[in-house]
Amino acid sequence: MSLDSVQRVEQDRGFDLIADEIGQAATIALCAHTDPDGDALGSVLALAHAIEARWPAKEVVCLTADDDEIPAIYRFLPGSERFIAASAYEGTPDLFICVDLSAPHRLENAEAVFDRSARKAVIDHHPGSTLDSVVGVIRPSAAAAGIVVAEFIDHLGIELDAEMATCLFCAIVTDTGRFQYQNADGEAFSVASKLVEAGASPSDIALHVYQSDRLAYLYLESKVMGRIITFSDGRIAYSYATLADIKASGVAVSECDGLVDVVRRVAGADVIMFLKQVSENQVRGNLRSKSNLDISTVARALGGGGHPAASGFPFEGTIDDALETALPLLRALVESGETA
Repeated sequence: MSLDSVQRVEQDRGFDLIADEIGQAATIALCAHTDPDGDALGSVLALAHAIEARWPAKEVVCLTADDDEIPAIYRFLPGSERFIAASAYEGTPDLFICVDLSAPHRLENAEAVFDRSARKAVIDHHPGSTLDSVVGVIRPSAAAAGIVVAEFIDHLGIELDAEMATCLFCAIVTDTGRFQYQNADGEAFSVASKLVEAGASPSDIALHVYQSDRLAYLYLESKVMGRIITFSDGRIAYSYATLADIKASGVAVSECDGLVDVVRRVAGADVIMFLKQVSENQVRGNLRSKSNLDISTVARALGGGGHPAASGFPFEGTIDDALETALPLLRALVESGETA
């Protein structure tokens, strides 16, 4: 959603504060949330490229919050090889910028780096921030963090190049579900158009992200598809992948996020859940809403977060434990009709 004049002034003030912090820092760490998606990775890389274009002398490091490899579908992004696991980073940055998150607990291993950094800033679009006292811009009306980063780059007067544009287009296309989710508003299309003009190739990005699945992944997808269950008169649909499924398939845990879209295809389902077991006693859940029901309330109740239409949560326990806890919350949401 485009900003009105008052909101624009407020955002520009936030951008100026971020720029001031960058200008004063010699070393800058950028990090997004654990289990990063296309918006998280693309936004971090685009911001890194932009900082280095505007301030060539700065030392910029891109961190991952956990130790998992970057998902294969995102390794085509310019600069993806520069990511370092936060657990292996021993530096003490002058400035730590949270990108695509505004709750430090979602930094996982990077939270220690955040804590020891001299100053902090944030660029995000998630509601429910716990970083309100940190300088930056948090705009929940933006469809993706990539949109806020694109506007920051424009605010600085930096000319977009093909590398920045590719990273940002990937950020927006993934967080809008290929421009199919409810957040695919006019602003998202407008920014995407500028990114294409700057050198982003929608067909090339789609080829890497959506049209390059390994056979092993497709076999796992078929297993998840065969497990789909609906209830509450078909308004809730869910499925899952066990640790045994994932290990047997040879698919990395980091490759599994797209499986929620398999469940999302069910006609008549308003609320979607996909669970993946990542260890013997740990599960990660993806939630989607195809209506105006706000599934972020369920995600937050389970220790996660996100947006009204797309959220996620971590869970300590087994798949059965997660189902036993989450399904009543989803049923209550559907019955209450709580909207964003």
